[in-house]
Amino acid sequence: MRFILCADDFALSDGVSRAIIELIEAGRLSATGAMTNRPGWKGWSRALAAHAGRVDLGLHLNFTCGSPLGPMPVLCPAGELPPLGRAVRAALISSAARAEMAAEIDRQIDAFEQAMGRAPDFLDGHQHVHAMPGVRSLVLAALERRAARPLYLRDPADSVSAINARGVAVTKAVVIALLAAGFGARARAGGLATNAGFSGVSPFDPSRDYRAEFGRYLVAPGARHLVMCHPGHADAELVRLDPVVGTRPLEFEALMKGVLPAGAALATFRQLAAQPA
Repeated sequence: MRFILCADDFALSDGVSRAIIELIEAGRLSATGAMTNRPGWKGWSRALAAHAGRVDLGLHLNFTCGSPLGPMPVLCPAGELPPLGRAVRAALISSAARAEMAAEIDRQIDAFEQAMGRAPDFLDGHQHVHAMPGVRSLVLAALERRAARPLYLRDPADSVSAINARGVAVTKAVVIALLAAGFGARARAGGLATNAGFSGVSPFDPSRDYRAEFGRYLVAPGARHLVMCHPGHADAELVRLDPVVGTRPLEFEALMKGVLPAGAALATFRQLAAQPA
């Protein structure tokens, strides 16, 4: 089986970015998504651009970590993006917040294109915000307006039967799937491709065996299966910004040593696109 292995959170911190570049250079990843609102994005973008064509390079849309690229006085009056729940509620109930978010989506896409000289290969979201109710319509509208569109969007939903068969962070994965329900179908109806099959949802528990856990992510795969991961080197910036710290070095170490079972191989979306969903 061939599948996409995507490292989330490129540019979140220097340690995370460095770890992802090291894994790409070692042939251990086939995709990564960048947080273009982070201060380190421009500095790390050149290192990432060197791998264009070898791996999928995408935009990791961010409404929940750090600061936006432009003023958003309704959503974040103090200049710091809110937690996920508050961002989604604002998108659902406030037309002013939606207008701010629509402008920030364009800014984050523009920041990718300006640094890389092209559109992202894909678009997904930090904490899956791109597929959440209220936000998804803004994302799809932004892509419809743009001449250059990504090759695909991440659909973070999978079937309950597949999630149960994997047996990893089941409740968390089902909640994500329910919140994202309908996003993939709506994207495809608008002419945008998506992955078919999604896993990698983790309890982020440092006491768990990530290598064994990874094998479960390949149970009941979809035809264009995508597995997300969160490797990184822990640094002070990461500790300040994100609660997921302890498991990132463990994921990095396991991925660098190799976690693929016999018969499995990494692929980009373009390599899988000919396969039926």
